[in-house]
Amino acid sequence: MRTLSAAQADDVRQALRAAERRCSLRFALFLGSPVGGRRHFAERLHAALDEEADDAVVIMVDVRGRALEIVTGENARRRLSDASCRLTAMSMATAFSAGDLVGGLLYGIGALAEQAGARR
Repeated sequence: MRTLSAAQADDVRQALRAAERRCSLRFALFLGSPVGGRRHFAERLHAALDEEADDAVVIMVDVRGRALEIVTGENARRRLSDASCRLTAMSMATAFSAGDLVGGLLYGIGALAEQAGARR
């Protein structure tokens, strides 16, 4: 699996922080292989955020397995519809399939924050 360079990881961390500032939701990203089913694993990651889970968005990307899951908490779901998450995931997957992992991540994080911010 391709890993992020230090500079790329920093860009992604900055995008996550900017997304949180923009819409006051908690954003978390997991890059790696899920243990068990990918949806169940993503939901477990989300649940592990404990008291932050209701206001959280978890993006789980399994590059090797070519899988992507977006999980939203109860409050976040009011601002991010399943349809908007699906469309964002499709755009991210398109970038990933073209070999642009970082671009897809940055686009997806920004798009989700923009959509959530618009529904405040």
